Amino acid sequence: MKNSEISSGESLARGRSVIEKYLATLPGSAGVYRMLGSDGNVLYVGKAKNLKNRVASYLQVEAMNTRLQRMVSQTVAMEVVTTRSEAEALLLEANLIKKYSPRYNVLLRDDKSFPYIFFSGDHEFSRIEKHRGAKTKKGKYFGPFVSAGAVNETITLLQKAFLLRPCSDNIFKNRTRPCLQYQIKRCSAPCVGKIGKEEYAKLASQAMDFLSGKSTQIQEELIAQMQELSSKMLYEKARAVRDRIRAIASVQQQHGLSVSGLGDADVIALARGAGDSCCIQMFSFRGGRNYGTKTWFPTGTAAYSDGEVLRNFIGQFYQSQPAPALILVSSLIEEAALIEEALRLHSDYKIEIVTPLRGDKRDIIELAQKNAREALARDAAMHQTQRAVLEGVQKLFGLDDLPKRIEVYDNSHISGTNAVGAMIVAGPEGFIKSAYRQFDIKREETAPGDDYAMMREVLTRRFKRMQEAANEKDAVRPDLVLIDGGAGQLSIATQVFEELGVQGVAYVGIAKGPDRNAGREQFFIPGREPFQLPMDDAVLHYLQRLRDEAHRFAIGAHRGKRSKSMQTSELDSIPLIGPTRKKALLMHFGSAKAVAAASMEEIAKVEGISHSTAKVIYEFFHG
Repeated sequence: MKNSEISSGESLARGRSVIEKYLATLPGSAGVYRMLGSDGNVLYVGKAKNLKNRVASYLQVEAMNTRLQRMVSQTVAMEVVTTRSEAEALLLEANLIKKYSPRYNVLLRDDKSFPYIFFSGDHEFSRIEKHRGAKTKKGKYFGPFVSAGAVNETITLLQKAFLLRPCSDNIFKNRTRPCLQYQIKRCSAPCVGKIGKEEYAKLASQAMDFLSGKSTQIQEELIAQMQELSSKMLYEKARAVRDRIRAIASVQQQHGLSVSGLGDADVIALARGAGDSCCIQMFSFRGGRNYGTKTWFPTGTAAYSDGEVLRNFIGQFYQSQPAPALILVSSLIEEAALIEEALRLHSDYKIEIVTPLRGDKRDIIELAQKNAREALARDAAMHQTQRAVLEGVQKLFGLDDLPKRIEVYDNSHISGTNAVGAMIVAGPEGFIKSAYRQFDIKREETAPGDDYAMMREVLTRRFKRMQEAANEKDAVRPDLVLIDGGAGQLSIATQVFEELGVQGVAYVGIAKGPDRNAGREQFFIPGREPFQLPMDDAVLHYLQRLRDEAHRFAIGAHRGKRSKSMQTSELDSIPLIGPTRKKALLMHFGSAKAVAAASMEEIAKVEGISHSTAKVIYEFFHG
């Protein structure tokens, strides 16, 4: 027998003994269990109606697939939480999966909250706007929309149809004449009295009724109103109503995908690709109207059936979103009744999960599945293109394998003030924004404006932490480091890596060519002459994107720091210095530290600072 097989068998036996030890203490009630690895990270989260029976099934290692055997072999500890019911266990399981992202669970990567259309309820002239996050403001919410684009388009069309204001309350109260929105017929200008309270309230009410599915009723009312105005020869007003009717028709065309009697529903369909590739497509309907579509590519699905993947998706997705009354799914889910019970714990209405076999509902499922298959094909083609580019990067820089983690570094400052370093991360799936880091330049030995010293500080802090390996996140090792700069920056990286003993990390300097022209970048690699790539090279375009993203992130971090420094600084403690003078001083000198180093005559040159005030400032710093 091979050594690897012996090692694997020993690990499997060790994991099994860990589970046996915990099994003796488990109750026969509902709850959630966690498998933990040697680094303390969660390997798997599962729920059970009977914890003792469920965990005992992991002792039958011979009957498990390879994935589960690997999980058992890596288990060194377990944690268990009991719940009052299996439905509560299902909710807790989904919550913990989202929290820990265990490698052996089906993972839904996209966890952002979806937007709503919001009508403010704390103003006599209600405002229409897009809203994300907690529903803490007084008013009415419609959604959620699974597509942010659908929200923006719908708000624009609703403005045309119902002439509701989008402006903030502050802008509203300070208007003295109608704005551009009124001129292009997207607002009724209540701010300057072009419409009364009762008439505007009726418009807002009609818009909310429209979003509630009463579009036919509202259209009939407007048609009758237009005909009445025409009969009275009020053609200008009749034309305005006609434009509103056309705008409503545009909204209906925008949300033309509809199923008779569907009401509030989400349509969820799954398509499989090769290996672990999987796509879930959702169509969202509210009031019978399409509220947008969304596509997900969950990971870790190969060992699960379609029904199990959908169960995991529903459990995780509706942790942060309200579930509609009806959820249509493409495959049967064995625990549908349990999921319905769990979702009802968060709502005050009945929720039904259905797998339609015929009729309009089946047609909409098949349409969603068709979209999922097409999205999967596009994703596969994109990954093939991405792989080709990464193979080019591997060949160009002589890497042993395809780079799975590329770190890109840049600095940003103005004359040395509010200096920050930035690290962005990219991989085969694109930018990994959760791994981005901002470094505030703070060491005393780093002179203001010294780009080399700033890069030294950033690289030292990042890779010293990696070498010390305090936790798994910091210990992760990049396959390639890109540094925005030329030979000088590359020399700094070489010194830092030698001082820290960093080995096995390839690093490259990327500098813009003459006149900083994009496309004429030069690449600097230790031991090689600087070189350029053809302007139409796909690898060049990819590396430019990485460098530009690092530049964007660094500038954003610098601006945030600069804005914060202008809001609070040592200048706030000086008598006679209010916000206007403080801003003038910071704009002139760049920082409070520079103000402190300036002479009285230099301070007096700042606009708005008299000689007497300059004396107060100077004496504040110099006693």
